[in-house]
Amino acid sequence: MTPAVSVVIPTFNRRDVLDEVLSALDRQLGAPDFEVIVVDDGSSDGTAEALDRRAQIRPLRLLQQRNRGPAAARNLGVTAASGGLVAFLGDDTVPAPDWLARHVAAHAERSAPRLAVVGFTDWHPRTRQTPFLRYLNARGLQFGYALISDPEQVPFNFFYTSNLSLRRTTLLEEPFDESFPFPAWEDTEAAYRLTRRGLRLVYEPRAIAQHDHPTDFARFSRRQEQAGWSAAIFFRKHPELREFLGIGPSGPERLPSRARQFAREGLVRTLQFFPVSLPGLWEKTLRFHYLRGLHQGWNEGPADMERVES
Repeated sequence: MTPAVSVVIPTFNRRDVLDEVLSALDRQLGAPDFEVIVVDDGSSDGTAEALDRRAQIRPLRLLQQRNRGPAAARNLGVTAASGGLVAFLGDDTVPAPDWLARHVAAHAERSAPRLAVVGFTDWHPRTRQTPFLRYLNARGLQFGYALISDPEQVPFNFFYTSNLSLRRTTLLEEPFDESFPFPAWEDTEAAYRLTRRGLRLVYEPRAIAQHDHPTDFARFSRRQEQAGWSAAIFFRKHPELREFLGIGPSGPERLPSRARQFAREGLVRTLQFFPVSLPGLWEKTLRFHYLRGLHQGWNEGPADMERVES
């Protein structure tokens, strides 16, 4: 029987939490028939061997590629998918028991062929909650759910592939651009092209997944440098988005004073686990790292920047 939905999960060196993600998919309730496709993006931690063993017990399709990044991995999964609907999960986002049923229902309620549904990704209960993490999820640079003003007309930059569903044919028409090497901007860039072709993005907060990914300020700063590097790629493809990407008429803005940045970093790192909320300071400090990555990408910096997973 052809499945109604294909759940596609790109993975890179996340064997332990991926096992929890797959176990949660085994416990889905109220969902139609679905298949699970895991695309191993060149992992070196024994992921492929663990998935081979799991596939002997539970239905699972494993695809493998050399390390080419999440865009290429998702494209490979979509090409191999059998379902009319594709649902994406991150390899560290654990779905609630009704996660897939909520996505399917959201599509059925609207009956629009060019529709994408983004769900709500919260932090995993075992992640230590801090004001910084709550800021990243609600109003910051990881997600920004509190910024969604109309759940029925969501801007393209909320196209979060850690918890997303849309028709397979839509992605075959406009696949992810594989020139993005990192998990940064590659999904937003695809969403920009798709919305120009009539895609409507809606938000279903009841389609919940839990993000099990230890994050602190230092790690997220490195992620912002990858985002800045990728923003240079984005700009070359869509110069009309200059302002959206934070690029001025003559190029990226100058880096702030390193002495001032050093002082800000010291304060943020000292207070990041305290119960204080400092969104203005966080934004300014993270902006430095975004701009540093942007300058590197703008000047054709090395494409082998250390990979930091989202």
